Amino acid sequence: MARDFNSRDDYCFACGKDNPIGLHLEFKFDGDKYTTKKTLPREYQSYDGILHGGIITTLLDEAMGGYIIDKYKKTAMTGRLEVRYRQPTKIGDELTINAWQEAKRKNIITMKAEIVNSEGSVTAEASAKMAVVER
Repeated sequence: MARDFNSRDDYCFACGKDNPIGLHLEFKFDGDKYTTKKTLPREYQSYDGILHGGIITTLLDEAMGGYIIDKYKKTAMTGRLEVRYRQPTKIGDELTINAWQEAKRKNIITMKAEIVNSEGSVTAEASAKMAVVER
């Protein structure tokens, strides 16, 4: 069954308000950056006290895709995603997740994102090529 991109059911794992086990991320624009703050509990850990890498990737990917949805009112699909883990991201730390647009060419938008810990250090960063599809 094909997904209908013209509807949104608020069950997205990352941003959906109706998903009981979701991350419930709420982003907003702050200048050119799309940003949110989030503190994640132990349920999202990998090693003791360290946020799981898959969750880190989800945070970064959601920020970049959400940026496009909110700015252009179009859905974006991740075509290529590269993540660099710079240092461990700690459970219980207030994280700031930022995304911004680097370039746009036809229906491909190059995005960047980062996770910054409460000490101001970048713990992970990503770049992505996002394909814009009509909603």
